[in-house]
Amino acid sequence: MTKTSSNGSGATSIHISLQGKGGVGKSLMSAILSQYLLSKGQDVQGIDADPVNQTLAEYRGLPVSRLNLLKEGSVDPREFDLLMERFLTESGTFVVDTGASTFIPLWHYVLENQVLDYLREKGKRVFIHSVITGGQSLNDTLSGFEQLAETTRAKNLVVWLNEYFGPVLHEGIPFREMAVCKKHANKVHGCVAIVRRTTDTFGRDVEEMICQKLTFEEAFNGSGFTIMAKQRLRVVQRDLFEQLDEIPLL
Repeated sequence: MTKTSSNGSGATSIHISLQGKGGVGKSLMSAILSQYLLSKGQDVQGIDADPVNQTLAEYRGLPVSRLNLLKEGSVDPREFDLLMERFLTESGTFVVDTGASTFIPLWHYVLENQVLDYLREKGKRVFIHSVITGGQSLNDTLSGFEQLAETTRAKNLVVWLNEYFGPVLHEGIPFREMAVCKKHANKVHGCVAIVRRTTDTFGRDVEEMICQKLTFEEAFNGSGFTIMAKQRLRVVQRDLFEQLDEIPLL
């Protein structure tokens, strides 16, 4: 049965997280994005397609289904057909969280089958979300971003700058001024910064929320956080949602 989105448009938009480096915040990004889209009245359908760590599916407050991509211990590219089938037969807003192990096979599938062009021809809006993090994983995540930017023809990349492991700087240069960003500026649809705040207050509150796999609303309405902890989480949510407001995703 074809679903109709709650905003009445019946249109389908698709958000896919892709990054070849594991442990950089792809699931966190997918959870934040899902919450933002739900707050805008979208009919969100989350899909956890990480065959190793299905973290997004652990968020009980989000509508998430699991997609099993493993066959005999390895990723079966034909299973991606089932994902495309859902994109093409159901309406709403999809948020797909993938794992590092699916980065190469999924992107190869997308390119080989000309998936992005086909989905656009069918009236679907597709956005690719890629996390870039500071610290030791900076170069690896920049490489993952560049792989996507080199091979996509559309301006459909949304970059999430995750400062949890440190500022996203290369030799003191911020992402927007890096050569790789300037080279592919025509592919970047927007940027969102997950800002690292004071560790003992904001940091601890956010980490506790993430560890419990709670949405912002669950944290606000539950009894596990103090009044000021909830206030700090509201500051974080407001900042992220306002950044997403600046990117035309709806």
